[in-house]
Amino acid sequence: MSAGRPLTRAERRKLNRAEHERKIKQDMLAMHGNELGTFYYWLRIMNIRGTQAYRDGDTAFIRDVALALENVYRRHAG
Repeated sequence: MSAGRPLTRAERRKLNRAEHERKIKQDMLAMHGNELGTFYYWLRIMNIRGTQAYRDGDTAFIRDVALALENVYRRHAG
């Protein structure tokens, strides 16, 4: 419950998504360390949310995440 009332379906979905993403991040950090785990976490989020954004026609989100991933890659690759 939140604020004394049951959550709506949309609120519950948002809460479940946030909890799932938090678990993914914890798992990736535990397996791969801070830097590589964060990179793998962003790849997973891009896969999950990018697919949803693509279906909704939201190319701005995909572009933003791709730029963030490229920045991490450039920082560590060269």
